Amino acid sequence: MTETLLSRSVRRLFAGGGAAGLALAGPVLLALPHPAVAQEAAPVARVEITGSNIRRAQAETASSVLTVNRNDIERSGKTTVAELLQTLAVDNQGSVPMSFGSGFAAGASGISLRGLGTASTLVLLNGRRMAPYGLADDGQKVFADLNVIPTDAVERIEILKDGASAIYGSDAIAGVVNIILRRNFQGTSARALYGSGEAGDGQQHNLALAWGFGNLDTDRYNVLFNVEYKNTQEIWYRDRGNRDYIGKIDLRPYGYSAQEGFGGTGAITGNNQSGNAINGNVRNPDTLEYYNRGNLAGPGFTRTFPGAACGNFTSHPQGDPGGGCLVDSAFLYNQIQPDSEYLSLYSRGTLKLQGNTEAYAELNLYNSLAQSSSTPNPIAASVGYPGGPVSNAGIQLGAEHPDNPYFGRAARLRYLPFDVGPRQSDISSTFIRALFGARGTSGAWDWDTSLLYSRSKVDNERRGYLLRDATFALLDPTPENVAAAQANPGYRALPAGTYWRIAESAGLNSPAVYAALSPTIANDAETEIAQVDFKATREIGKLAGGAVGVALGAEFRHESARLDPTAGTERGNIIGLGYSAYDGQRNVLGIYGEVLAPVLPGLELTGAMRYDHFTDVGDAWTPKVGVKWNPRRELALRATWAKGFRAPSPAENGVGGLAAFANATDPARCALGVQTACSPASVSVITSPNQDLSPERSKSWNIGAIWDPLPRTSFSLDFWNIKRKNEINQQQIDAAIAAGDVARDPSTAVPTIPGDPGAITAVLARYVNSAETEVRGIDLDARQGFGLPNNWGTLTFDAKYTYLDKWERTERDGTTRDYAGTHGNCDVSNCMGTPDHKANLRATWERANWRVSANLNYRGPIDNTFFKDDPEGCASRFANGDDAPSDCELASFTTVDLVLRWKPQPRWEIYGSIQNVFDKQAPLDPLTYGAVSYNPLDYYGAIGRFFTLGARYAF
Repeated sequence: MTETLLSRSVRRLFAGGGAAGLALAGPVLLALPHPAVAQEAAPVARVEITGSNIRRAQAETASSVLTVNRNDIERSGKTTVAELLQTLAVDNQGSVPMSFGSGFAAGASGISLRGLGTASTLVLLNGRRMAPYGLADDGQKVFADLNVIPTDAVERIEILKDGASAIYGSDAIAGVVNIILRRNFQGTSARALYGSGEAGDGQQHNLALAWGFGNLDTDRYNVLFNVEYKNTQEIWYRDRGNRDYIGKIDLRPYGYSAQEGFGGTGAITGNNQSGNAINGNVRNPDTLEYYNRGNLAGPGFTRTFPGAACGNFTSHPQGDPGGGCLVDSAFLYNQIQPDSEYLSLYSRGTLKLQGNTEAYAELNLYNSLAQSSSTPNPIAASVGYPGGPVSNAGIQLGAEHPDNPYFGRAARLRYLPFDVGPRQSDISSTFIRALFGARGTSGAWDWDTSLLYSRSKVDNERRGYLLRDATFALLDPTPENVAAAQANPGYRALPAGTYWRIAESAGLNSPAVYAALSPTIANDAETEIAQVDFKATREIGKLAGGAVGVALGAEFRHESARLDPTAGTERGNIIGLGYSAYDGQRNVLGIYGEVLAPVLPGLELTGAMRYDHFTDVGDAWTPKVGVKWNPRRELALRATWAKGFRAPSPAENGVGGLAAFANATDPARCALGVQTACSPASVSVITSPNQDLSPERSKSWNIGAIWDPLPRTSFSLDFWNIKRKNEINQQQIDAAIAAGDVARDPSTAVPTIPGDPGAITAVLARYVNSAETEVRGIDLDARQGFGLPNNWGTLTFDAKYTYLDKWERTERDGTTRDYAGTHGNCDVSNCMGTPDHKANLRATWERANWRVSANLNYRGPIDNTFFKDDPEGCASRFANGDDAPSDCELASFTTVDLVLRWKPQPRWEIYGSIQNVFDKQAPLDPLTYGAVSYNPLDYYGAIGRFFTLGARYAF
């Protein structure tokens, strides 16, 4: 890294709002000593559970809530909140892992409850919103970045597993993840951790310091500071060459054809034969066939280049039937995980005022830097921009280019420019959240009010991308190309007649050539939330089962989001990088109420209603009702029914657009007899925001039971269903084509076919309210504890299992597809699939100062089809035509993690873990484009065995 995160973070965090964290406790820092040993304050008798604003003595409500406490986090061995949450059985397709270093939302991590996507899972910090990550996933879905959560400051995480828009408003369709940080901590705790893969790479360095002082009961104040730093080094695919197919496009050794396409990486020959060779492929001007420059007998060659022989560039096994030069570029240049580091500060101060009134303030500051790498920028790609596409298929070596084997005649070129280097991104993310509030009691009312400001800013610097104008002019300096490149200052600085020398001659290029071809490009994004809220609760009478509780509240917030386009993408001047931008803002007013009615002993009814007004999309009324019945002391039956909604994001209904690529046929030209139009061809898809969008709507229900037959035994079983309609999706490509929403190139029209309008170069789509999705499943949680004889401690077993019975989408045209247990839905999940069986099992032994936990994480098998009963059958084939993988099924995957804690002294704690202790290898996945030849869900199966060792000291 050219600038360390420590220096960058100190500069950024404390240049702006960071001083507020020091001001929060400045007067008392100098005056008051702190206790010698860290300790937590005693818990209160009545608690507020996520999904309700009414405090209650019982932790169980009518809603299903999964609680992950500090012990659970420590026993998992995971070092971040994001990593922990994404291993849970309730998380499914559509989540965003940190390993997506080249994705739309690179540098962030998000959770997708029930597989409905990150945008339908509301993430709260201490019960309130935070600004979503500056970059939207897939350019559309906004979500909260879990990386900003300081792990050491977490007290517990409550996961509400059904709809909660009646309590929290927009986005809470699939559920709510409420991360609750420490609020009353005394003492000082320092922690250090080191981690490494068995291969010695991917090293982690983690430091944390927590300092709290002041007793709320005796001193009437408490102040907490928590600082964390973490660095994680990259892991390259090329450093996992001993793990068979992991990271490799070339799957011929495993029975696949060299022509088979794999996910987003393409077939091995697709990158070379007629694609982009590392030593260059050129097209014969007469036959229009491509030949490799290293071919000493290339048909029609007027020059040959012995130095361009394939063996001079790679030792990869050859056998390209087209005579190309095979090289596994993804294996050489891509990463399993990016290099990343972050620095975070969390501070909270609480001051007791007169009576029962408390004033409190919170400050979260976070800065991260993630560096990712991917394959070099091929020069035969297309780009998209608002007015239409720019095709780079016409890039050619000029007639007098010294590296042209058809010297004397211009020849089209396809080239993987290793000399430029890989495409790299440096993504810097800065997050701030400041909260000032007060709570207390006035008469019979308990009240809480706050003022919140939160911002996420992301700066993205890219290297290795080629500028179209300089590329054309330096390969084929025609007067037109030279004139077009005059807007490029780097090109203007070059001597007239300069060529970009390729492949074996690349060493002749000056640094100025590469500065003109591939300068650093950048863009930034920002989201903000400013909110004021007030809520109050009280008891208003009694029924046979106890006191009736009510809660009333209101909140007003201003939301804004902005993504600036990368300069040059607005005119298609960056090869391989499409246009992406959005800008929007709105005001939101929410008013809500809730009631808890214990109508009989052991029987309580709950109800909630919320009204939201959005200045851009109008009104939403969302109700929720629930019932909980205890027929016996050890048994509780519960049920809820709720409506929910998600308002469109600024990326969907603001100003801007998104350019991407897809394959499509052209029915209009096909009907005229243009045969090439009857087969799918690559086109740009330019999706524009739609200000007429309506919110997504949902209905959900949950029916379950909790059974605690013995003091150390508990079970819960829940049946759940969510139906979401009016979904906001990209307009279907075939529908846009049928409506004539396309851009065409008239110069490609066939002269002998009257009325031929020319080939489609871009589909002009919009975001539309289209499909509806229904998901249904079962959750099973179990816990059993044992006291071992002869003072050998305790043994505890925990099990969490989710079965996804249905993930069914119905399109606007009535087509219905069920993706549960298959490799789809590929427009939501990076083609990771939708597992229908996921489980987490844990066994923990504790005795005196020892604790050992074994964690088993299970992902069930996935059919290698795009959806259930797909008439096309298996999505992948072996070279002999058989279904691939065997039985057209991606095998299940199970890892076991071992976690150890030892306290040799009261103040000292030594801990460590072995992730993937049995070194299981991820099954081969030929379809996903979220990783190369393995599924991103099986991340640790790509890394292999991983070790951590750390120590904590309490002052």
